Amino acid sequence: MTSPIGAISALTGGIPTPNLDGTSGVSGVSMSPSATSAAGDGGFADILTGQIDQLNAVQGNVDSLALQAATGDLQDAHDYMIASTEARLATDTVVTLKNSAVAAFTEIMRMPV
Repeated sequence: MTSPIGAISALTGGIPTPNLDGTSGVSGVSMSPSATSAAGDGGFADILTGQIDQLNAVQGNVDSLALQAATGDLQDAHDYMIASTEARLATDTVVTLKNSAVAAFTEIMRMPV
C-alpha cells in the first residue's frame, strides 16, 4: 500500500520520513489510513469514516479494559494505560481532522464567486 504522504518525501530534501503504514496499538487496530489512493475511488469522506470506525474500535477496547480493571480481572495495569493513551491520541487526531475540515469548508465558503 502506498502512503498518500509518500510523495512529500521528495520535498524533504532526502530526509527520511517515518513509515506510518502498519502501525498498531495494544488492541491490534491499525491506525493507518484506509487503503485508498490519493486520486482513487475512496476520497476524504471514506478516509474520515474509516478513521472514526477505528476510533470506535480503540475506544471499545479501552472500555473493555476499564471493565476488567473495575472487576479485578485485569492482569496488567499498563495495558489499560497504554490503551487509554492510544484512545486519547486517536480522539485528538480525529478532532483535529474535523476542525481542519470545518476550517477549510468555512474558508471555501468565504471565497468570492
